[in-house]
Formats: sequence, structure tokens, C-alpha cells
Amino acid sequence: MNLSMKDKILQHFLQSKGEPISGQQLADELGISRTAIWKHLQTLQEEGYKFITIKKKGYQLVAAPDRVDAAKISSFLKTKRFGYSIHYFEEIDSTQSYAQKLARQGAEDGTVIIAEEQTGGKGRMQRIWHSAKGKGIWMTVIIRPNILPHQAPQLTLVAAVSVVMAMKSLYQNFTPEIKWPNDILINGKKCAGILTEMLAEMDRVDGLLIGIGINTNHELDDFPEDIQSIATSIAIEEKKKVDRAELVAEILKNLEHFTDEYVENGFTSIKTLWEEHSGTIGKRIKASTIRETIEGQAIGITDEGVLEILLDDGQVKKVYSADIEIQN
Repeated sequence: MNLSMKDKILQHFLQSKGEPISGQQLADELGISRTAIWKHLQTLQEEGYKFITIKKKGYQLVAAPDRVDAAKISSFLKTKRFGYSIHYFEEIDSTQSYAQKLARQGAEDGTVIIAEEQTGGKGRMQRIWHSAKGKGIWMTVIIRPNILPHQAPQLTLVAAVSVVMAMKSLYQNFTPEIKWPNDILINGKKCAGILTEMLAEMDRVDGLLIGIGINTNHELDDFPEDIQSIATSIAIEEKKKVDRAELVAEILKNLEHFTDEYVENGFTSIKTLWEEHSGTIGKRIKASTIRETIEGQAIGITDEGVLEILLDDGQVKKVYSADIEIQN
């Protein structure tokens, strides 16, 4: 894992679960001087981590800021590849744009770009995505599955299943649902969105950028007024603040597992999970594509992840890309 020395020191403290660690022990394990350890601890204090010295025992971490930095995420990580390279920013224009640059430079499978705040976050169809500072998860994961270009849209559905399963394993007070193709709703309100972009040649996918934006610790006032009636956050629904780094690690574990499952065994098992957690299937919807607006009942998705709509005249229409409005 490509952690800086400061992050390696922090990781030791996060994994010690509040037990003190001697400066000498750290120095010996990391191969640096005790003075260097002390300097790194000073930097961590400036970033909001709080240490106290306990006589004859060493340093103890007593308070940590709510951040999604590499050390914090890696202290929860249970993956083989994903999240072993993490690029963390206090502020960035867009994790997706930065990921594009890194992917072209050969960034490895499972590389994560994550920020406390995005100044130019984007959703589907170049819409603005509001990314409040320190409140949400704003990240892009670079994945390099061995698939053909026409299979790429299915990875949005794989990512949606990964996010929902991560939420379900950590939180008890709500049930997330997937709105085709890329939104996660809780009680009918939007909590997360997924944006997949492809780098490809004619016959092969070079890489996919899976952008994931999750309203995590927002209160209602943190949302712009015009979306307060249609947006929510995990904290609002779970009725308490949650650890963002823990959720990131859980999503990465699921995304690695379900991507590998998809590449090895196809879409079948993931399709079943997607349909189980869908808030779209069985509902009457209005689908707006570039060319037309279609109304009818969403009856399922194909093995390619294409939405099937039963029209009022009995025809079944396949929709590859659209904005979906669920009708009462």
C-alpha cells in the first residue's frame, strides 16, 4: 500500500484502537528516528489528530477528525487490490477529471481518488453535483476489468449493487433502493449517484472510471434550498453521524468482489441482486431519452442492463439511457 510515512504512523495508531504506542517501537518498526516520529505527530496534530503522552507507555491517539484520508480508509480496508493506492485531497475540482488523467498515466486497478470537497463535481449529462465539504463521499475508483466496450454500462449496475450492499451491512434504520440506472434512494429521496466513464479502444476497455457521490453526514440545511425536498443523507435516515472512511472501505470491498464476480461469471447473480434492491421495477415511470418520452411500467432489466418498459398498448420498449421519473 503506497502510504506516506506520516500515514503509516497514523495507521499504527488507528489500528491500536486507543492503546498507547511507544515512540521507540514506532521508530524501530518504520526504520526512522524518534525525532522524525515526533515531527510527523506534530503535523498530524495540526491536521486535527490529538495525541497525549503517557509516562513509560508512549503516545496515545485520543481524538481524530472526520476525514477520508488514506490512513483512515486503509485502517478499515478488507480488499486484495482496491484502495491500495489512494489519492486524497482536501479540495479538488472533480475526482472524475483527476482520475481520467491518472488512468491515462497507467494507474493500477482499484486506484481511488477521494476528496473532502469538490468545486466542480459532475453528475450524469454534465449536471452539477453539490459536494459539501467534509459531509459526503466524493470519490472515483479506476477499474480495469477484462471486458468488451459494450459491457461497460453493466458496471454502473455492478457499482450500484456494491453501494447498496455496503449500506445494508453497516446501517439498520433504512433500506436503500436503486433507481435505474445510477441513483440510490432512501425513502424516495436521492442519497447517492454513480457516474461511469469509459476509456476504450475499438475492441477492448482500457479502464472505467466509477464516480460515486454519497450524501453521508449532511443535515437538511447542508443541501441547497431547491433540492431539500428531494435529497437526503445517510445521517438523516440513520439518525446519527456515520464514519465515512468505514463506508468507503466497505464499498471498495463490495466493488472488488462484484466486479470480479461479473468478469468471471457474467451478470446473472448481480442482476438478481440489482432487481431485489430496485425501486424502479414494478413502478409506473416516465422515461425521457434524447429523442422521446416513454410512459409505462418498468418490468425488469435485460442481461445487458437495459431497462424494459411495458407500454399501455402492450408493447415492451427497451431503454438504454434515460432520465427516470417514478409516477404515483
